Amino acid sequence: MRLKSLEGCLLKIGKYPPFTYNAYGGGGKATLLPNQENKLLHISFSSKTFSIPPLTSKTTRFLSLPLPPGFKIEMSMDELEGTIDKNSGEILLKFESKFLFSIGSMLKFPKLIVKTLLTTGEVKGKLHEGEGLVLQKNGTTKLVGISIIPKTGNQILDTFLGLPNEALAELKCEIK
Repeated sequence: MRLKSLEGCLLKIGKYPPFTYNAYGGGGKATLLPNQENKLLHISFSSKTFSIPPLTSKTTRFLSLPLPPGFKIEMSMDELEGTIDKNSGEILLKFESKFLFSIGSMLKFPKLIVKTLLTTGEVKGKLHEGEGLVLQKNGTTKLVGISIIPKTGNQILDTFLGLPNEALAELKCEIK
C-alpha cells in the first residue's frame, strides 16, 4: 500500500490567509501492521523513506502569488501511522513532523513542531475548521488536521506567527 500526495493541498496558520501547496510526488510505502480486525487496516510509514516536497516558489502560493524566491519550508516526518476502515473508507493517522523555514542559505529558523491527527472526518478548532473526504474507489482522499504549533524560542518567528497558534492542514492524496 502506497500514499502519494497530490496537488491542491492547503496549509493555514493563525489568522494568516492559507498557503496553497502542490505536494505532488511526495509520499511513501506503508507497512501493514498485524491486527485482529478484518475491516481495519493498521498502517505505518517509515520516516526514512517517506518524502514530503518542500514549500517553495515552485510549489506554493500565498495570496495567489508564489512564495518569494529563496523562501523554503522543508518538512521532515517523524511519525505517520494509523488506520484505514476498509468498509467506510475512513482514515485516521497520527502525524508528527518538523517544519524548517529558511530564507536562502544564510537564514534558518528553529523547527516548528507539528503534531496532529489527520482524518477524513471533520475537524474544528478555535480558528479553523476543515472536512476530509473518505477514501474513494479510485484511491483518492483528503486528510485534514488541526494542530497547536508551540513556541520555537526564536522571538522573531514566535511573534511573526503568533506562537503558540493553531494551524490547519489539508492533504489531498491517493492511497492504493
